[in-house]
Amino acid sequence: MDEKDETKETPTMVRTQVAVNEVGFFLAQGQDVPDLKRRIEFAAQAGGRFVDFIVVGNRSVSVLISASSHIVISVETVEFDVRDNGDDTVPLSGVFDML
Repeated sequence: MDEKDETKETPTMVRTQVAVNEVGFFLAQGQDVPDLKRRIEFAAQAGGRFVDFIVVGNRSVSVLISASSHIVISVETVEFDVRDNGDDTVPLSGVFDML
């Protein structure tokens, strides 16, 4: 292995997880997290509304949010995955279905 290969950095991306009543959803890339937080807050204050977002695997999810919903949003840096592009017209299958 030459010296150049040893110094290559692995590309990374930020992965955000939204847990709703302890059920976790990893958001697809390109999701507007501040906007999602506002929509969750609005739904809780309005007495309950569905909130939609795109998850890893480019799948659309609708979650009913109410004042009694428990929401946790966490962020981590992970290895870059080119398939995770947030395009829900091209859903992925396989391992992402298990997330």
